[in-house]
Amino acid sequence: MTAPIPRDIPDLPVIPGRRTNLTPSSPPAGAVAPPARRPLTAVYRLFLALAALAAVTVEILLGGPARVLSHFTIQSTLLLAAVTLASAGRAWTARRPLPGALTGAALLYVVAAALLHHVLLADAAPAYTMTGPAAADPTGTAGTLAALAPPALHTLLPVAAVLDRLLLSPPARIRLVHAAAWLLYPTAHLVLVLAIGGLLPAGPARYLYPFQDPGRHGHPYVLGVSLLLLLALYCLALALIALDRARPDPLRLGAKTGFRLRPPVG
Repeated sequence: MTAPIPRDIPDLPVIPGRRTNLTPSSPPAGAVAPPARRPLTAVYRLFLALAALAAVTVEILLGGPARVLSHFTIQSTLLLAAVTLASAGRAWTARRPLPGALTGAALLYVVAAALLHHVLLADAAPAYTMTGPAAADPTGTAGTLAALAPPALHTLLPVAAVLDRLLLSPPARIRLVHAAAWLLYPTAHLVLVLAIGGLLPAGPARYLYPFQDPGRHGHPYVLGVSLLLLLALYCLALALIALDRARPDPLRLGAKTGFRLRPPVG
């Protein structure tokens, strides 16, 4: 015969010297409330993706796909268009955002390409163009589009991508290891461009960028500039990660989930 189970079980005594204080914590908003539809954000990202595709299309029509698609600026813009288009669909259908490593890489590459243009290529002599020195200057509507495409690629689209990140996107879970992983693609692109340029016959269109021509500057100069560019890209990646961790979440400003962990009573 077993003893009856008591209705009220007394509290267990506190073990002396063993007290654990739970610190207040705030769970992610997605753990409490499902993501909501954001049609305005979706429309903004849709226009951003379409503008990126339009600018790339104009450059391809002017310079040909083989040369234009080889540029890091064009490849990073296409990646931005794909990521932004997918993010627009997720914002429209109230799905969770894309992984931060992917969106961070797209933002890093397009900003790095813009900085590269404004720092090293904007004031180059002769004037630098992605379409090559042999491309004829178009007139009429084609000339207007040709004049608008470079500012869009090197200034407007990177600024629009940064605004989307700061004002319309929650902070992503990006780790420091992603900064090193993001360098793999630019490094491979740099090595491939130098290798292909070394196999092509001498000429003004042998290398994509003027600072990559060892016949004009010498191999030590080209190697030094390449290493400095990769180092600057790594520092830019670290700055992006630090900013993403420090900035507030624009989607949760002023919003409360009502779910908090408190220290135990007693």
